[in-house]
Amino acid sequence: MNSSVEKAIAESKIKKLVVAISSRALFDLDESHQIFENEGKEAFCNYQIDREDQILEPGVAYTLVRKLLGLNEKFQGVQLVEVILLSRNSADTGLRVFNSIQNHGLNITRAAFTSGNSPYGYIPAFEAHLFLSSNSEDVVKALDCGFAAATIFSSVPGNNENQQLRIAFDGDAVLFSDESERIYQAQGLKAFTKNEKVAAKKPLSGGPFKEFLSALHHIQTLFEPQDSPIRTALVTARAAPTHERVVRTLRAWNIRIDEALFLGGKDKGLFLDAFGADIFFDDQRGHCESAGKHVPTGHVPHGIVNQN
Repeated sequence: MNSSVEKAIAESKIKKLVVAISSRALFDLDESHQIFENEGKEAFCNYQIDREDQILEPGVAYTLVRKLLGLNEKFQGVQLVEVILLSRNSADTGLRVFNSIQNHGLNITRAAFTSGNSPYGYIPAFEAHLFLSSNSEDVVKALDCGFAAATIFSSVPGNNENQQLRIAFDGDAVLFSDESERIYQAQGLKAFTKNEKVAAKKPLSGGPFKEFLSALHHIQTLFEPQDSPIRTALVTARAAPTHERVVRTLRAWNIRIDEALFLGGKDKGLFLDAFGADIFFDDQRGHCESAGKHVPTGHVPHGIVNQN
């Protein structure tokens, strides 16, 4: 075991990362969801119960979850990461989901089945740092309550065989507040650039994913950089000279980001593919559409561009 990990365990300084996920984000439930949409709840329930011994195929976020849970193997029995299932299924229809969890060897033991109601209210009770769902309404409610949350946008399942967990973030309205984005939307690129140059040494306020990034950074500090099981990236449409404020903000937060890509408006998809992201988070649907063709993507419906 890494000496830093041993010291952290001895001093009880390890903080558990908790991720909540819906069943449709974890497994491929498109067929049963179509039955729900077309034939109603009763037909959906009968369909799931009749097939509760048929194992579900991995969904978009399956590889992400497998890698998150795999981090616990680095700590010899110390649970550093926990994944919680938050599902609109009933306990009856959720039996197929739990059977699939066990069959795939995923160590997920806690769940909330809400029989059609939104499960977002259980996020604080489970002390979750992140909520991933295929239901955009649940995600918006979670974000409005101050939690990091994203709607699984892509239909591309994660397939990165690299054992390292790789997570990429957009900047404004995701890691950072949308204060600068508001200037861009209202006054244009010239005003935005001028503002960021003037405010270069003034850290940006935190966005909805700041605390999630901080929790990932906490795990990274237990390892030497070259041995870290996690690699993070900032992938932003910003370019010089507006990059300086971002760099100084992360420095002020004392949070490490491993790679920073300042793309100046270039399409993000190919860069995320090159990074090998297990998931990418962005607030703008256009960027999500590009990214979703290459890597699993979560749309963060937060900030000025999502107000309408």
